[in-house]
Amino acid sequence: MEPAHPETGEAISLDSGYAFAGIFPDLAREADRALTKYRAESLQYGRPFGLPGLREWISEHMREDGANVPPDDVLVVNGAKNGLDLLCRLFTEEGDCVVVTAPTYFTAIPIFRSFGLTFLEASQDGEGLEVDALARALVERKRQDMPMPKFIYDISDFHNPTGITMSRRRREALVALSASLEIPIIEDSPYRKLRFEGEPEPSLKSLDESELVFALGTFSKLLAPGLRVGWVAGKRSFLQRMARLKSDGGSCPLTQRIVLEFCAEGRLRTHVERARATYGAHRDVMVAALRRELPDAAFTVPQGGYYLWLTFPERVSTEILAERAYRAGVSVIAGGAFFAAASAQAQGPNAPARFLRLAYSGAAPDQIEEGVRRLATAYRSMQ
Repeated sequence: MEPAHPETGEAISLDSGYAFAGIFPDLAREADRALTKYRAESLQYGRPFGLPGLREWISEHMREDGANVPPDDVLVVNGAKNGLDLLCRLFTEEGDCVVVTAPTYFTAIPIFRSFGLTFLEASQDGEGLEVDALARALVERKRQDMPMPKFIYDISDFHNPTGITMSRRRREALVALSASLEIPIIEDSPYRKLRFEGEPEPSLKSLDESELVFALGTFSKLLAPGLRVGWVAGKRSFLQRMARLKSDGGSCPLTQRIVLEFCAEGRLRTHVERARATYGAHRDVMVAALRRELPDAAFTVPQGGYYLWLTFPERVSTEILAERAYRAGVSVIAGGAFFAAASAQAQGPNAPARFLRLAYSGAAPDQIEEGVRRLATAYRSMQ
């Protein structure tokens, strides 16, 4: 494989969490039914809450996962990011504070900033968000007579970017903290079903007795991101207000019907198993390539999801490394993009400049191997 020329857009992409096109399902039958049998529904304006049948399917899907969410507590949205945007509209005003992990999902950061929000960063370790440290920070904030954050945002399963899955005891502690201070939790859960090994932890929503957890779900990682079908599960009265905030009136009924037909036939279960096998194999290829080509990069092998989070020696700037890697023909994302507040400028062992995220989801195995080789070449050029 010849080195790519980035200016022509041919760099191997190990940066963004694209789905692997090689496993996209054939949706021709479902689309045909949506445009024939259900034509009047599919080509009309959408319902504010979404198709009743799809909300019922999502309700059962979540119930099987331990969360008792009735269909009326489900709002269909245009992908999880649209749900996050609506939750910001619902809960926040300019100048408000929200809790995010350090690091966090880098696309969420500009969404929050677009609402003029400030950040309280919560540290993480191998068990996920450090709830005790967050509790101390909130107590100190209260002591200083500062307003409480409007919500806590986290990806508890196969965290983006770190790949960490929060332990059960941390989940229980976080839900208890939320209830004690009446601070909502936004549980972003796009990767939960993409577990390659190990036993799942309960979702935050399944532990929620105070109706303060709002679960973001999406078919983007499970099925196809181009469909733009997701959901928010939470307290009905809040969802009713969110539905009124939707600028589209109602999400696209055509894509909803296609997804519903696919799921109702039982095809999603088979597809998810295929996705798990595919992404698990991609992860293993990347892990092996990194251990062979980049032994200086430390990482924890995630049990699922899309990403590896690399830690380089302190002398390394991953901003410079990402630039050199791109010139070598592979696109990656330096760690600084995933930090929301003051920690983005931190120095020392936890400096963002030491970290780099790689996505193993969208590239084929041979591209992953070649991409890692090119990254290693760029790294060696910095020595």
